[in-house]
Amino acid sequence: MAEKKTIFVAFAIEDQRQRDLLKGQSLHPRAPYEFIDMSVKEPYDTGWKDKVRTRIRRSHGVIALVSKNSLTSSGQKWEIQCAKDEGKPLLGVWAYSADRTVLAGVRTVTWTDANIASFIDSL
Repeated sequence: MAEKKTIFVAFAIEDQRQRDLLKGQSLHPRAPYEFIDMSVKEPYDTGWKDKVRTRIRRSHGVIALVSKNSLTSSGQKWEIQCAKDEGKPLLGVWAYSADRTVLAGVRTVTWTDANIASFIDSL
């Protein structure tokens, strides 16, 4: 198997279930990719932004789970901006098949193994 890639997942807290599904998908033995979940569990504790920036710096790339919740998630918006500031490759993945929310400056694709694997393989 290829080298493990460290991927930071930026998501709105309302989409935590979708993050769990993404993580679970990566654990499947035939998954063409693997990622290490580096999400912060308590997004509003002190030093949150410092911890996130450190984790994003240590990541090969960032996947943002994009949904209507992303538009009002100040934490996720900050994580995405941090990824851009740190020059990390960023991919938006639509969290739900019926939700095609657009985030300015984020290339967003449908949630498929091929799309996610292609991004991770490019890192």
